Amino acid sequence: MRLLFITSNRLGDAVLSTAVLRHYVETYPGIRVTVACGPVAAPIFEGVPNLERIIKMPKQKHGGHWWKLWKSVVLNWWDIIVDLRGSATAYVLPGQKRVVQKGNDDSLHRLEQLGKLIGVMPPPYPKIWLGQKDRERANAILPGSEQPLLVVGPTSNWVGKTWHPERFIEAIAELTATGGVMDGAHVLLVGAPNERDMAAPVIQSIPEERRSEIFGTESLLTVMACLEKADLYLGNDSGLMHMAAASGCPTLGLFGPSRDEHYRPYSPWGRAVRTDWSFDKIMENRESRFSKENLMETLSVAKVVEAASNLVTDYRMQDKYDD
Repeated sequence: MRLLFITSNRLGDAVLSTAVLRHYVETYPGIRVTVACGPVAAPIFEGVPNLERIIKMPKQKHGGHWWKLWKSVVLNWWDIIVDLRGSATAYVLPGQKRVVQKGNDDSLHRLEQLGKLIGVMPPPYPKIWLGQKDRERANAILPGSEQPLLVVGPTSNWVGKTWHPERFIEAIAELTATGGVMDGAHVLLVGAPNERDMAAPVIQSIPEERRSEIFGTESLLTVMACLEKADLYLGNDSGLMHMAAASGCPTLGLFGPSRDEHYRPYSPWGRAVRTDWSFDKIMENRESRFSKENLMETLSVAKVVEAASNLVTDYRMQDKYDD
C-alpha cells in the first residue's frame, strides 16, 4: 500500500497533522509513505516508518507548487491520498481513497478537527518519529547530570504573540531559583535560525554553565529528542510548542493574540496560559492589523510562574503515583 500525505507549510500545523499520519501508519503497518509539505516542516517527517520520499513544496506564483507536485506523483497509484491543504490535487491523481480537509471548524481544536476528518475521536496525539542517532545527539548536547531540564522557546514568527524578553528572564529566574519548582535547572533555549538576535537578552541572562541553545544549529529531530528529556517546556504559541507537546513533556504555551481554544498544546500534559485580555479584546484594541506592537502586555510573570509551577507539580505527583 502507498500513502500520499499532503500537509502544511507551517511547522505548528504540520506537527498537529502527524496525528493523522500516525493513524494511517499504525492502522496499515508497512504502508509506504510519501510526504508533501513546506520546506520548514519537512525535517520532522524524516523518521516516518517506511518513508519513500519527502517532497518539499515552497510556494510559487500562480500555484506553481501544486503543478510541480502533480507532475512528481501522477505516475504512481495511491491507495490513500490525504490532503490537509484542501486543494484539488487529490481528485486529479490516480488513487482509491481520498481524505481532503476543506476549511476549518472553529468550534473545535485543530487536532479535534483532524480527528473528525478521519473518524477517530478522541483524535490520536501527534507523533514525531525519532531514531537512535537523534537521541544520541541530544545526549551529547545536554549535560549528563541529574539536574532538571527547562526548555524555553522565547521567540515566535510574529512580535504580536511574543512575550517580552524581560518577562521570560524574570520567569526563568523564579522557576530555577532555590526553592523554585525547577530549582537549579539547566536551561535549553530554542528557536528558528533567524530568531537568535531576538532571544539574545534571554540567553545572556543565564550563566553559560547553566545553558545550552539551539537556533537552527541542529536538526528538528535533535530538538525533538531534547524535548523528550525536558521537565518543562515554556514558550510562546509556535511550532516548537506543538513539538514539545508531541514529545510528552509538560508544556506550557503562552497565548494572547491567538486562540488557545484552537491551538493550545494538545497532550496529556499540555497547558495554555493566556493574557488577562481575551483574543477578541486584544484584536479590538490593537493599533491596526498591520502594526508591529506586542500584544502580550496583560500576561504577567506571576501568572506564568504559577501556571508552570502547578503543571510541573501535578506532573511529578502523577509520576510518583505511577511508580
